[in-house]
Amino acid sequence: MPKIDAYELEVLTAFEKKQLKSVATKAELAKFKTAARATAIKDRRVNIRLSSGDLNDIQVKALEEGMPYQTLIASVLHKYVTGRLSEPRTTRQPHAKTGR
Repeated sequence: MPKIDAYELEVLTAFEKKQLKSVATKAELAKFKTAARATAIKDRRVNIRLSSGDLNDIQVKALEEGMPYQTLIASVLHKYVTGRLSEPRTTRQPHAKTGR
Protein backbone atom coordinates (compact mmCIF):
# COMPACT_ATOMS: atom_id res chain seq x y z
CA MET A 1 0.00 0.00 0.00
CA PRO A 2 1.39 3.45 -0.86
CA LYS A 3 2.30 5.79 1.97
CA ILE A 4 -0.53 8.04 3.07
CA ASP A 5 -0.41 11.39 4.82
CA ALA A 6 -2.06 12.31 8.13
CA TYR A 7 -5.29 13.57 6.50
CA GLU A 8 -5.67 10.42 4.38
CA LEU A 9 -5.11 8.30 7.49
CA GLU A 10 -7.79 10.27 9.32
CA VAL A 11 -10.29 9.74 6.46
CA LEU A 12 -9.40 6.04 6.21
CA THR A 13 -9.85 5.57 9.95
CA ALA A 14 -13.24 7.35 9.88
CA PHE A 15 -14.31 5.18 6.93
CA GLU A 16 -13.29 1.97 8.67
CA LYS A 17 -15.21 3.03 11.80
CA LYS A 18 -18.26 3.76 9.59
CA GLN A 19 -18.27 7.40 10.73
CA LEU A 20 -18.71 8.86 7.24
CA LYS A 21 -22.13 9.74 5.86
CA SER A 22 -23.05 10.12 2.19
CA VAL A 23 -24.16 13.58 1.11
CA ALA A 24 -25.52 12.36 -2.23
CA THR A 25 -29.26 12.48 -2.84
CA LYS A 26 -31.16 9.37 -3.97
CA ALA A 27 -31.43 10.87 -7.47
CA GLU A 28 -27.67 11.46 -7.58
CA LEU A 29 -26.97 7.92 -6.38
CA ALA A 30 -29.25 6.50 -9.08
CA LYS A 31 -27.49 8.61 -11.71
CA PHE A 32 -24.07 7.45 -10.50
CA LYS A 33 -25.16 3.80 -10.49
CA THR A 34 -26.46 4.09 -14.05
CA ALA A 35 -23.25 5.74 -15.22
CA ALA A 36 -21.12 3.13 -13.46
CA ARG A 37 -23.03 0.28 -15.06
CA ALA A 38 -22.75 1.86 -18.51
CA THR A 39 -19.00 2.39 -18.24
CA ALA A 40 -18.31 -0.95 -16.58
CA ILE A 41 -19.71 -3.02 -19.44
CA LYS A 42 -16.80 -3.80 -21.70
CA ASP A 43 -17.89 -6.29 -24.30
CA ARG A 44 -15.68 -5.38 -27.27
CA ARG A 45 -11.93 -5.42 -27.83
CA VAL A 46 -10.10 -2.79 -29.88
CA ASN A 47 -6.47 -2.73 -30.94
CA ILE A 48 -4.82 0.59 -31.75
CA ARG A 49 -1.33 1.71 -32.60
CA LEU A 50 0.14 4.62 -30.63
CA SER A 51 3.49 6.32 -30.79
CA SER A 52 5.89 5.28 -28.05
CA GLY A 53 5.89 8.84 -26.73
CA ASP A 54 2.10 9.02 -26.49
CA LEU A 55 1.90 5.63 -24.79
CA ASN A 56 4.58 6.63 -22.28
CA ASP A 57 2.73 9.88 -21.53
CA ILE A 58 -0.55 7.98 -21.09
CA GLN A 59 1.11 5.50 -18.73
CA VAL A 60 2.55 8.36 -16.65
CA LYS A 61 -0.88 10.05 -16.44
CA ALA A 62 -2.46 6.72 -15.46
CA LEU A 63 0.08 6.25 -12.68
CA GLU A 64 -0.66 9.77 -11.43
CA GLU A 65 -4.39 8.91 -11.42
CA GLY A 66 -3.78 5.51 -9.80
CA MET A 67 -5.38 3.44 -12.56
CA PRO A 68 -4.29 1.07 -15.33
CA TYR A 69 -3.45 2.89 -18.56
CA GLN A 70 -6.04 0.89 -20.52
CA THR A 71 -8.72 2.12 -18.10
CA LEU A 72 -7.56 5.71 -18.59
CA ILE A 73 -7.74 5.35 -22.38
CA ALA A 74 -11.24 3.84 -22.17
CA SER A 75 -12.36 6.60 -19.80
CA VAL A 76 -11.08 9.39 -22.03
CA LEU A 77 -12.74 7.86 -25.10
CA HIS A 78 -16.02 7.39 -23.21
CA LYS A 79 -16.00 10.99 -22.01
CA TYR A 80 -15.28 12.22 -25.53
CA VAL A 81 -18.08 10.28 -27.23
CA THR A 82 -20.60 11.26 -24.54
CA GLY A 83 -19.73 14.95 -24.93
CA ARG A 84 -18.11 15.39 -21.53
CA LEU A 85 -14.68 15.90 -23.09
CA SER A 86 -14.11 18.02 -26.14
CA GLU A 87 -11.30 19.61 -28.07
CA PRO A 88 -10.70 23.30 -27.45
CA ARG A 89 -12.20 25.43 -30.20
CA THR A 90 -9.27 27.01 -32.03
CA THR A 91 -8.78 28.22 -35.53
CA ARG A 92 -7.28 25.33 -37.40
CA GLN A 93 -5.03 25.58 -40.39
CA PRO A 94 -6.09 23.35 -43.32
CA HIS A 95 -4.27 20.04 -43.51
CA ALA A 96 -1.47 20.21 -46.09
CA LYS A 97 -2.61 17.14 -48.08
CA THR A 98 -6.40 17.16 -47.68
CA GLY A 99 -7.07 20.89 -47.44
CA ARG A 100 -9.41 20.22 -44.47
